[in-house]
Amino acid sequence: MEQSLIILKKNGLSVTGGRKKILDLFLDAQGALAHSDIEKNTSVSFDRVTVYRTLQTFTDNGIIHQIPTTDNTILYALCKDKCEAGHHHDEHVHFICVDCDKTICMDEVTVPDVKLPKGFNPIQTAMIVKGICNDCRN
Repeated sequence: MEQSLIILKKNGLSVTGGRKKILDLFLDAQGALAHSDIEKNTSVSFDRVTVYRTLQTFTDNGIIHQIPTTDNTILYALCKDKCEAGHHHDEHVHFICVDCDKTICMDEVTVPDVKLPKGFNPIQTAMIVKGICNDCRN
């Protein structure tokens, strides 16, 4: 069975052509995707609302996670096995290449614990490192 079908069924989501195509894009991607990447890279024409709702459904179900950027856009990347509906466990470093603009999840590099003052409760921690990726360096 195709990996996208397995993921959709595992998360109790109905399998639609749109969901499958968008999930296939994430499975084939070398890094994070923006909303516009999805619109550009699918052979089928999706309206913005369909793409937005699909991304929100995938985020809510722990299939993808959001990556904040310095220009206030949002990128999305596949979650690893630890994420589930309503609970993302993806506190890892995100690397942004300044040459090719690719954003890569560095799953093996965790975000360090941040000691906050009394009364502050963290919900999510994100860390972005900018530099030159291995592909651009060579």
